[in-house]
Formats: sequence, C-alpha cells, structure tokens
Amino acid sequence: MSHILDRPVWNALSTAHAALSEGNADARRYPPSIVPFTALAENAPSSALLTLAAPGEVMAIVEKERADIPAGVSLVSEGALVQMVADRPFERISDDRIEPLTEADAAAMLELATLTKPGPFTLRAQALGTFWGIKHDGRLVAMAGQRMRQPGFGELSGLCTHPDFQGRGFGKLLFRHVAGEISARGEKAYLHAYATNEPAIALYKVLGFSLRTTLHVTILKRDATV
Repeated sequence: MSHILDRPVWNALSTAHAALSEGNADARRYPPSIVPFTALAENAPSSALLTLAAPGEVMAIVEKERADIPAGVSLVSEGALVQMVADRPFERISDDRIEPLTEADAAAMLELATLTKPGPFTLRAQALGTFWGIKHDGRLVAMAGQRMRQPGFGELSGLCTHPDFQGRGFGKLLFRHVAGEISARGEKAYLHAYATNEPAIALYKVLGFSLRTTLHVTILKRDATV
C-alpha cells in the first residue's frame, strides 16, 4: 500500500495545496513562479506534461521511480533524494533572534537561497508557507520555512545559513523552530535532502528525523521548438 508521501507533489496539489494547483486530471503543477514541482496522475502518459509547460519552462518531478521523458522535453538533471520524517512531535519554541519573514524580505531570502542552494527557491516561496529568519544588523543571515503540505504532514524546507555565520547554531535553532510550528498544527514534520548530502542527513538524524524512503528527482525542460 502506497504512503501519501510516496507522491508528495501530486498529493499536496490534490489536498492542502489544491488552491495553488494548475493543470488537469492527468498532470498538475505549482505555479512556476512559486516552485517548479510538477506531477502526473497515476497511469497518466508522460506526454501529459506537455499540457502544462510552455516552451523553455522547467519542471521538477519527485517520485519513487525515475520519471519517463516524453518527446519534446529534455533532461536537465536527475538524482536521488532521501525523505526523512520526524521521530516525534517537536516542542514549540520561541527565541528573540527568530522573526517571521514577510514579502518585504523576499529579495533577501532569494539572495540567501541563491548563495547557499537549499533547493528550488523563488521570490514567491512564501506562498507555500511561513518562513522565519535570523538577521544580523538588519541583514538576513539564516532562514527556514515550510513548503509542501499533505493531510497530517508538513515539509520543512529552505533551511540555510550564510557562510559567514555558520557554526553559531542558527541552522539548528531554526530547524527546531519550524519543526515545532509544524507539530503545533498537529502535523508530522518531514523533509527532503539529496542522498549525496551525507553531512546534512547525519545532522537531521541527530535532530530527530529518520529515513522513510528514497525518491528520485528529475528536472526537465520543455523544448523551445515544441
């Protein structure tokens, strides 16, 4: 029996994030200005992806199996992801250094994400869920937030710290804060990390997350001539 997190994108767009869903019965995606995640319905032909993406647009597919690539679409990159789930509910914490981020912080958030590369990130990332950050002299130096949601689950994402401020515990503090906010909603926190990112995976285990499964991420681009 499949788990709701085996198809995180489709199941998020079919439930908690249905209001953000673009597409049809065969294929759905988030607005690309928010995040490039795209998914096919079970047994839908891969050609259904062509009904979503305009020429030149990028799609990110996260599934248990490698995505089929239809004619008219090119492979940009692919890799293995680990999906990790919290072992227990996290306590809600507060810290004077942590503040909720707003639309006024969007450019600084994108700048920090572009530098540290925590995963797909755009100016509209906050449309998926609340983000929190730590600032130093008014400059955003660390952040974390929430991305996909499914019934009973919330994804912790966007965790990153500016290289000049690493080693101060900001990442761990924000990690625990966001996990606590997800737990406070009665949801179980989960996250994704590249399988090659062994230091991050080891840290997440120490912080109370366990490996649930391995997924495949496929980044595709609609050919400009189709």
